[in-house]
Amino acid sequence: MLGSRFKNTIMKVSISIISILGAILIGAVIIASVGENVFIAYGFLLRGAFGNSRAVGETLVKATPLIFTALAAVFSYRCGMFNLGAEGQFIMGAVAASWISVTILPFGGIINTLLSLLVGALAGGVWGAIPGLLKAYRGLNEMIVSILLNYVATLFMAFLYSGPLMEKNIPQTAAVFDDVKLTRLLEGSRVHSGIFIAVGVAILVTYFLFKTAKGYQLRVVGLNPIAAKVNGLPVKKMIASAFVVSGMIAGLGGATELLGSSYRLMAGFGQGFGFDGVAIALIGQLHPIGAGLIAYLFAVLRTGANTMQIATGITTAVVDIVQAVIIIFAVAATAITALPGVKAIVNRKWRGIEQ
Repeated sequence: MLGSRFKNTIMKVSISIISILGAILIGAVIIASVGENVFIAYGFLLRGAFGNSRAVGETLVKATPLIFTALAAVFSYRCGMFNLGAEGQFIMGAVAASWISVTILPFGGIINTLLSLLVGALAGGVWGAIPGLLKAYRGLNEMIVSILLNYVATLFMAFLYSGPLMEKNIPQTAAVFDDVKLTRLLEGSRVHSGIFIAVGVAILVTYFLFKTAKGYQLRVVGLNPIAAKVNGLPVKKMIASAFVVSGMIAGLGGATELLGSSYRLMAGFGQGFGFDGVAIALIGQLHPIGAGLIAYLFAVLRTGANTMQIATGITTAVVDIVQAVIIIFAVAATAITALPGVKAIVNRKWRGIEQ
């Protein structure tokens, strides 16, 4: 007999796959409607993402920050909390890493790199603790608080790179030392060792959530906080802790992006990663591995979109539409399958398969 856990896994994977295929089909309709060959267009998109080592590396570079912010969203969501402030936490992690690596530590090397990553994670955790504590102990809406903190973090970063940390008269910070930068993995490509950090964090989050007692307790709080409290779980403490860990993941992502790709703070750093992470987490069915795979898919679409536009003249907005439709389909399908009538139909079909 196939267990309910396996059934739920099949359902979630199916929702994600059908959402992706449906969005690709809609993208094909849009491409055909403007008189372009769908197969040629998608062929150039794939070539742009996988055509050579540089393209493969660029795809991984784009995937790395998305994995971090998606994992941050997954972790808080598993505790029933909506952390919409991953972008601010990502930025604060990068700010702290830049400050430590360039201003405080007058030397380069692996110690500088490790300390910068550590401080970046801690800074993200502190920024995440603000909405977590306000939610747990004052009952404030975590979504509103975390969104507003995104603006605070962005403006604070702008103050630094155009003021105290500005490099000469250019509105940007000084670049980190060369021997502090994360190691490049492919010659002629920008891909760096930060992708291994992102994958490692995904594995750790998966293990914690599904293989440890604390992870089980956190998921129980997310499913039913009242029942968790009645059974003696420290619900408020766990809510605050979930936000801290979520912020640390995002902050580590910001530090990794700074040391591996951007090297300095400037206008536009970190923009969009937070909300993209939320969308990716939802499409990935709030599972760390699923979120990582969807983050890579988004990176493939974004990297290949430029090649598709250059080769065929099709605007990159088509890829944005595909991404948006994936989100809509995934959220809608999840809501529909949660309806009692649909559940009953699925259960009947599933019993037929088992027999």
